[in-house]
Amino acid sequence: MKTVKTIEEVRNQVKAWRQAGQSIGFVPTMGALHEGHRSLMEKAKQDNDHVIVSIFVNPTQFSPNEDLASYPRKLQADQALCSAAGVALIFHPEVEEMYPAGFNTYVESFGVTEVLEGASRPAHFRGVTTVVLKLIQITQPDRVYFGQKDAQQVAVVQQMTRDLNIPVDIIACPIIREADGLAKSSRNSYLNPAERQAALVLSRALKLAQEQLSAGVRNSQALIQAMTAEIASEPLAKIDYIEIVNQKTLQKVDTIDSAILVPIAVYIGKTRLIDNFYWEE
Repeated sequence: MKTVKTIEEVRNQVKAWRQAGQSIGFVPTMGALHEGHRSLMEKAKQDNDHVIVSIFVNPTQFSPNEDLASYPRKLQADQALCSAAGVALIFHPEVEEMYPAGFNTYVESFGVTEVLEGASRPAHFRGVTTVVLKLIQITQPDRVYFGQKDAQQVAVVQQMTRDLNIPVDIIACPIIREADGLAKSSRNSYLNPAERQAALVLSRALKLAQEQLSAGVRNSQALIQAMTAEIASEPLAKIDYIEIVNQKTLQKVDTIDSAILVPIAVYIGKTRLIDNFYWEE
């Protein structure tokens, strides 16, 4: 496994693999890797001859009041996890490599970006689509792998690649959870012990909604009220949003008669966590 810092180095390696007729899977990350990321790498390794992982804390997807400066950076541990997962190449660029002086071109997507995370973090998805398109152009993969925990991100990238005729498959992989149900996230490292315990309210609320759906409840507001009450019972929790939306369009649904996504965003102390589940009849 190699770690490189320049676009030229990535392109030279990709060119050699392509000349040998070999396939490439790509996993974009911001580092601070965990078992959720590893599951993406292992899936990519199963599907392709080679796997590239990017480790880049992308400044354009952070708002001024967000945690860009404090976002965890653990390159040595990340390299060990990537090596164990069979990754061939890590792309770990500096900000100046991705956004050189004079950079002034961005990718904007509409519709699926304007709700949920997009409503709470207005500049977020412009940064996501821009960096993902750049990384796809650099790595030229056959397939790109994302975790379903970032369900809206998956929908946004799928729309972008479809709308812009980018010849790549976007593969969504299941959420990986801790033994007690908490979705694995790099931001979990911000939680102190009391907050870590309080964070379990997210998975409890989602489980409650799943149980009610299985029992036949189809009214979105009833499900949202049940989840709201569950989360409100935790003193350290503050709800950002709880929604029930169409899986494809991410628009709200009042009566559940098609495939849905149930996404939530909750502050535990100062740490903002997201979680979700997909559901269909």
